[in-house]
Amino acid sequence: MTDQSRRKFMRHSLLGIAALPFGASVLSQRVFAQDLPPLDPSNAQAKALNYVRNAGEASDHPAYEAGEKCSTCRFFNEANNGCALFPQNSVEPEGWCSSWAEKA
Repeated sequence: MTDQSRRKFMRHSLLGIAALPFGASVLSQRVFAQDLPPLDPSNAQAKALNYVRNAGEASDHPAYEAGEKCSTCRFFNEANNGCALFPQNSVEPEGWCSSWAEKA
C-alpha cells in the first residue's frame, strides 16, 4: 500500500516539476505585458519608422493610406498594445508607422 502512494507521489511530483517552466513562462508574459511603457515618438527607432500616435497626423506621408492604424497592423498585439517592431514599448491603437502591414 505504501508503494502505491509513493509511486503516485513521485508521478505527481515529476509532472508538477515538469510543468513549472511552462507555467512560469505564461505568467511572466502576462505580468511583463502589463508593464510596457508607451512609445515616445521622439525615440530614434520611432522617428526612423515615422511613428505617430494618431494615424491622422500621417495623412501627408506618401506611404500612408486611409484606414491604416496600429490596431489593424499585423505587428500589433491587442493583449498589451505591444508592437513587434517596438518590443520594449506599447503603441497607441490609433497610431501609425511606415512599416504598417495588413493583418493576414
